[in-house]
Amino acid sequence: MAERGRKRKKVKIIPIGGLDRIGSNMTLIECDEQILVVDCGVAFPGNDMLGIDLIIPNFDYLRQNNDKIVGVVLTHGHEDHIGALPFFLREFHVPVFGTSLTLALVENKLEESNVSGAALTRVKTGDEVTLGCFKIEFIRTNHSIGDSVALAITTPVGVIFHTGDFKVDYTPIHGDMINLPRFAELGEKGVLALMSDSTNAERPGYTMSERTVGKTFLDIFDRAGDSRIIVATFASNVDRVQQIMNAARDHGRKVVVMGRSMINVVQTALNIGYLEIPEDLLIDVGDVNDYPDNEIVIITTGSQGEPLSALARMASGEHRYVQIKPGDKVIFSSKPVPGNEKMVTNVINELMKRNAEVVYENAHVSGHASQEELKLIFGLIRPRYFIPVHGEYKHLQAHSDLIRAMGQPNDRIFMMSVGDVLELDKVEGKIADHIEMEDILVDGLGVGDVGNIVLRDRKLLAENGLLVIVLTLKHGTGLIEAGPDIVSRGFVYVRESEILLEGCRRIVLDVFNNCRHRNISDWGSIKTEIRDSMREYLWRETKRSPMILPIITEVH
Repeated sequence: MAERGRKRKKVKIIPIGGLDRIGSNMTLIECDEQILVVDCGVAFPGNDMLGIDLIIPNFDYLRQNNDKIVGVVLTHGHEDHIGALPFFLREFHVPVFGTSLTLALVENKLEESNVSGAALTRVKTGDEVTLGCFKIEFIRTNHSIGDSVALAITTPVGVIFHTGDFKVDYTPIHGDMINLPRFAELGEKGVLALMSDSTNAERPGYTMSERTVGKTFLDIFDRAGDSRIIVATFASNVDRVQQIMNAARDHGRKVVVMGRSMINVVQTALNIGYLEIPEDLLIDVGDVNDYPDNEIVIITTGSQGEPLSALARMASGEHRYVQIKPGDKVIFSSKPVPGNEKMVTNVINELMKRNAEVVYENAHVSGHASQEELKLIFGLIRPRYFIPVHGEYKHLQAHSDLIRAMGQPNDRIFMMSVGDVLELDKVEGKIADHIEMEDILVDGLGVGDVGNIVLRDRKLLAENGLLVIVLTLKHGTGLIEAGPDIVSRGFVYVRESEILLEGCRRIVLDVFNNCRHRNISDWGSIKTEIRDSMREYLWRETKRSPMILPIITEVH
């Protein structure tokens, strides 16, 4: 009876990023008053987040439980999985574990952010580490960056298997194929929960091998003739860079690497042996114009249309060394991240206006598993509980539907949101709580000082502009000494709107005199009445709502 009444031990899974959007992947595994952190990434802002550079996970729950954190384990080196570590490691002094390329990229980021003293430990696939009550095994997978791993996390309650970002590539560029036999072994022993990458859950079939892109490059290079070749891709896709360099070598072309992040990643990968490049293949960007066009390949950042990237500056004619020439062959070797489609199209249009030949299809394969691979992994692992991760809601839903069709009971599939607290044991699972986690926005050096109110103001300013009303009062009397002066920024052109602005002045004077008549002398109350009356007047006259900023000053 005592055994039956004893409270069962549970493990908690708390995603604090990586759901409902692409990016900012970060998950907490909590058991026995200890917390293991899986990944620590950033997301990139949408078009409505004016001026925002990055979005990082909310660390408030970790701040409240700082003494429980036993460490961080990383699945791979993409920004959406490691990009927030400089912010995290300024506050939390805990060990970080990752594979060689992953930690080399982390070291670059920490150095750029002037974060020192981090306890970084390199692991190899197949290694196991123990952190508190957790034992973590790093299992080889394939993705669009080398050294990617899945994590088998043994907890006091059972094994939680986290795939990280992955696909099944039988012919990878670097290293061996995904360790499917180990997946099957763990499945045979019993897995409590599977957390699986959902990015491509809507895509039927299988994801093509990275090597197929190499064949595409060879074909494009064969047909390039005397043209200069410019290839834009993700800096972190080291395998893609390797294939571009292989094609350049086979066609007797020199390679120029452009873009700060691309240069950093290439140098890092070279230092640890993840790129194999003949010594005479690379040339300095300053020497690019010393060679004939048919002897040059440029590998650059800007595949997502980023306005300040090297490719965007080439397209606009603002690059210091490279001017787009008629006949240049420009290859986009990536797929636009959702939300970036318009920026990519703008760059393509500018390149075409300069008579470049642009290739933006069939020069890319995804790094994420499609439906048949997702079903394969689930079939090997055979978990008690299934949790789709990494993606927007539609991706999580598609993944859930896929696994439900394989016979997984509905009450053992958990569609989670950021901040949900999932409690699991071998008998039951349930979402037991929810922690409110507002996005933390990074704007320049400011972290978290821009919130929804500031974003709303920026949006209002961008869409409708600003109207400043300046009223100067005489000290002691409260009478108007000067004004009201009306300053318009982004609302109307002053010289063509005199009648409207004169109406604004009358509104201000009427409100001010009415306040004096009612013995209202508090400046805050006067400003509020001016703002409200002005807003009503401007909407009636223009059907627009600019930000209205009344300023009252006093002179002696």
